[in-house]
Amino acid sequence: MTTTPVVDAGSTPSGFARGALFSLIALIALSVAWELWLAPLRPGGSALALKAIPLLFALRGTIRRNVYTLQWASMLVLLYFAEGIVRGMTDSGLSARLGWLEALLALVYFVCSLGFVAPFKRAARAAKRAKAATVATASPPDSTPGGNHL
Repeated sequence: MTTTPVVDAGSTPSGFARGALFSLIALIALSVAWELWLAPLRPGGSALALKAIPLLFALRGTIRRNVYTLQWASMLVLLYFAEGIVRGMTDSGLSARLGWLEALLALVYFVCSLGFVAPFKRAARAAKRAKAATVATASPPDSTPGGNHL
């Protein structure tokens, strides 16, 4: 019986997990503050502040360092990255600077989450290879009558 490599969240670089968490919290705060107070599309606030809601779904899993959450949330923040780039290039003044900040925070989350998840993915691939090697060595030779015919 072989043992499969297991990666513990405590054995991975915690800087990546902390970076992902802090950038996610900052991205949520920026999304709300931007659209309600700092530079809303309409005076008095904008319903675009609701764009922070999908990020809230990722907050609990990011706090708990859940690999699955970090994987799907890393794809989600690419939407915020794209919005930040577009608004950074098309808006003016404070709104443009906030757009670039949004893009930066989304990029930090993306890089940190990938850095945190990478050891888990490597361990899963190694376990899959080990299992395949075990199955290959444990299977009996070809028992077809007359051997292998092409």
